[in-house]
Order: sequence, then structure tokens, then C-alpha cells
Amino acid sequence: MTKIGYARVSTTDQDLEVQLAKLKAQGCEIIRSEKVSGASRDGRRELKTVIDFLRPGDELMVARLDRLGRDTRDVLNIIHDCEQKGAFVTVLDPYVSTQGDMGHLVITVLGMVAQMERRFIKDRQRDGIERAKTNGIYKGGKRRIDREGVLALKHGGMTPTQIAAEVGCSRMQVYRILNHQ
Repeated sequence: MTKIGYARVSTTDQDLEVQLAKLKAQGCEIIRSEKVSGASRDGRRELKTVIDFLRPGDELMVARLDRLGRDTRDVLNIIHDCEQKGAFVTVLDPYVSTQGDMGHLVITVLGMVAQMERRFIKDRQRDGIERAKTNGIYKGGKRRIDREGVLALKHGGMTPTQIAAEVGCSRMQVYRILNHQ
């Protein structure tokens, strides 16, 4: 049995260190991490690698359930994929494992609560933006990536993968910029 850790943050300016430290403290022999949105499984290459690597008896560990995904169905599908390989999933905070029957129930409920919480956050954010627009103070989100720099690198002959590595962002972000020139 191998303990395999998976850590994820949504943006390049967020830090993975707390998750990595928790996974190491739990004895994870292999830890894969990435900086990509958890809204869906698209673009989550490290998660795919972990799931592909799982063997019977292995344990996939995550610091929190929302590191696996933001949508209950996605989380349950990921857990199902792990179980199809004979592996199980353990969430460290709060501690719950799919190794027992009760773990499935608890993870399902936690996933539903996390999804509901995400909807509440989005609703409050949308309300705040609307209020700010009404008051004339909304300026939009802060740009984290130099769009002109990305375009210049593309015109200089770099591939999206090379640009992403150079700028420190995901290829998805590069493609978004390139598609909206």
C-alpha cells in the first residue's frame, strides 16, 4: 500500500506549502501538486496522473475535500475512479476515509455542503459587484498576467506551453489570452 498525496490551489499566487506539509506529515511517499481551478477536472494533469498511477490498496490523501473538487458530482466521480482501481481516499481535515461504509456518506454530505457554500460565496460576490457597479466604483478583477507580454511571446515564436512556463501560469490562461486578441 502506497500513500499518495494530492495538493491543489486555484491560482499561481496561492501557496501549496501548508497542504504539502500536512501530506508529508501523514507519510505520503508520493505527492503531486498543481495550481489550477478545481471547478472541473479539465486541465488537472497531476490529478489524472495520480489516478492513473493508483494500484489496489493505495491511499489517495488530500488535505481538504475541496482540493479534490468543488462540485459534489466531480468529487464522487474521482472517488469512484479511485475505488475502481482498488484504492481509497482519505481527507485529512476533517478526517474521513472511504475505506469504511460511513466514510462514503460523510464525504457525500461534505461535498454537498462545500458545493452549497461555493454557491453562497458566488451569490454574495455577484451582489457586491452589482452594488459596486451601481455606485460607480467597480473596476473589474485585477489582472494577474501581462496580456501584452503573452502576445509578444507568442509573436516571438513561443508555444503556449513555453509561454505558460515563462510567465508562470497555466496553458489554459495562455489560450484564453490568445483566443481573445
